[in-house]
Amino acid sequence: MRCSSSVGANYRASQRAKSTADFINKLKIVEEEVDESVYWLELFIEVLPENETEINMLKNEASELLAITVASIITARKNRK
Repeated sequence: MRCSSSVGANYRASQRAKSTADFINKLKIVEEEVDESVYWLELFIEVLPENETEINMLKNEASELLAITVASIITARKNRK
């Protein structure tokens, strides 16, 4: 729960970044927190196989958010140069 709520809080913080470097740094934190959320969802599938369908839906959404975040970091780095 903590890592998933941290995703939103850190993304929001990235929108108030003071520089491109600060923006990238905050998005890197978002990336770590989304990845941690995916990890926990994978564990939940192991211990709650009866909820696998619902958990997989959340895991897929988290994976999409991870891909979007990584793409944003790459774009921000390219634009900084």
